[in-house]
Amino acid sequence: MPVLLFLIDTSASMNQRTHLGTTYLDIAKGAVETFMKLRARDPASRGDRYMLVNFEDVPVGIKAGWKESHATFMTELRNLQATGLTSIGQSLRTAFDLLNLNRLVTGIDNYGQGRNPFFLEPAIIIAITDGNKLTSGSGVQDEVGKRLFSFFDISPKNTVSKIVVF
Repeated sequence: MPVLLFLIDTSASMNQRTHLGTTYLDIAKGAVETFMKLRARDPASRGDRYMLVNFEDVPVGIKAGWKESHATFMTELRNLQATGLTSIGQSLRTAFDLLNLNRLVTGIDNYGQGRNPFFLEPAIIIAITDGNKLTSGSGVQDEVGKRLFSFFDISPKNTVSKIVVF
């Protein structure tokens, strides 16, 4: 029963249009909808729980929690608007806090007693962003305020991709 948390960038830069006229946010919504449809076909996905979080501050940024229905999730996804700022650091922190809260509620983690190793509930954070400058109330930042380790991966076709690890 994995928990899949979708972290969607709803900054104003997601209103940019592609050459086809579709906004980046519409592409992100379509990607999540397609993922959900394909995942629903897999029999192993029956116990999956989904969460939808955007880049707004808590509690407004939590659009659908792990107890919400699939219909509520899809409605909240369709209603996302790109009007905010890009604060991926705070949004990731919110995502991890929500996953930790879920583990406390379900009994996987016990406050003061550690984790129950015989319980296993994978959690996956899927972040969708356009990767523009990170903006917050205090201004534009060049990078996330957390320590990042990055390295470059060179594929056999001599293309370079940057991989960032938190």
